[in-house]
Amino acid sequence: MSSSSNFEAFNLLEDNEWEEKIVEQNQQLDQLIEDMAIWPTTLPSQPTTQTARAKRRYIERKCEEGHDTIFEQYFAEAPIYPPDFFRTRYRMQKPLFEKIMNKLIDTDNFFVQKRDATGRLGMSAIQKCTATMRMLAYGAATDLHEEYLRMSAQLIRKSPIKFVEDVISNFGDEYLRKPNEEDLARLLHIGEQRWFPGMLGSIDCMHWEWKNCPTAWAGQYAGRSGSPTIILEAVASQDLWIWHAFFGTPGSRNDINVLDQSLVFDDILEGRAPKVNYIVNGHEKNMGYCLTDGIYPQWAAFVKSIPGPQTMRHKLFARHQESARKDVERDFGVLQACFAFIKCPCPIWDRDIMGK
Repeated sequence: MSSSSNFEAFNLLEDNEWEEKIVEQNQQLDQLIEDMAIWPTTLPSQPTTQTARAKRRYIERKCEEGHDTIFEQYFAEAPIYPPDFFRTRYRMQKPLFEKIMNKLIDTDNFFVQKRDATGRLGMSAIQKCTATMRMLAYGAATDLHEEYLRMSAQLIRKSPIKFVEDVISNFGDEYLRKPNEEDLARLLHIGEQRWFPGMLGSIDCMHWEWKNCPTAWAGQYAGRSGSPTIILEAVASQDLWIWHAFFGTPGSRNDINVLDQSLVFDDILEGRAPKVNYIVNGHEKNMGYCLTDGIYPQWAAFVKSIPGPQTMRHKLFARHQESARKDVERDFGVLQACFAFIKCPCPIWDRDIMGK
């Protein structure tokens, strides 16, 4: 309705009707003011609805009690659980765990227990390293460990990432390396005892399912099972030492495609490989080799089994070759049995962090 029509309607009202309308509006205004005056005092002091609780950002987890609980169970002078329980739940002996934890404290401020603005101590290195080992050992969701560790799910997810990065930076030169002369002598001795002089290990690949693979990459990374996977190529010896690992190839490729991208034979091609000397059937050789399955090419660096052996000599060779070649597959099985995180589909989004 236009302003002119409103003006005409008001003119039609009698004087007493106009006064009554003004009084009614004033009464409504007074009532509204009274309601606004008492409204803040009628609100509950604590949020009672489920929506209000969900919006609360701070949770008093009492992290000190979480540290004290873990310390009394495993790290006190007379712990509640014996050493075999520690070995089962942390997947390593207690002295090794303490060595790693102390090294991380010295080199990374993330694992140093700090005080917040109120003076309270935050999460300790024991809690963060325990969160890492529980995630790797059991592969469970962060919510499952949050109540026991008294840590937020975000901090539990961050702890394994920092842990593996610091372990690589502090211990990579000692353990993540190629065999030196002493290692080669040991590997050659083991191979000769198993009727394979010159053997440096066995090579194979395994697939790790990628749960959070980006949709745009799903077809490229779809493996044999149809799910996105990433391939790990490894060379392992009989004592389960992985002295070569190459990770990151999409699961749609096979072992030969992985070998084309791998760096396992770069030293041989560039002439930097250590000298290896041994004798086979009266012939002197100077190149070490790895045991493989039938998909690998006919290279001097690979020794494959004999398909369909007929003679007793060939059957004996095939039996020993297939037995020794299982070292790398046994290594994969031990890794997945000890660390369920590797056996389960990986929930990490970043491929580089998966490789670490």
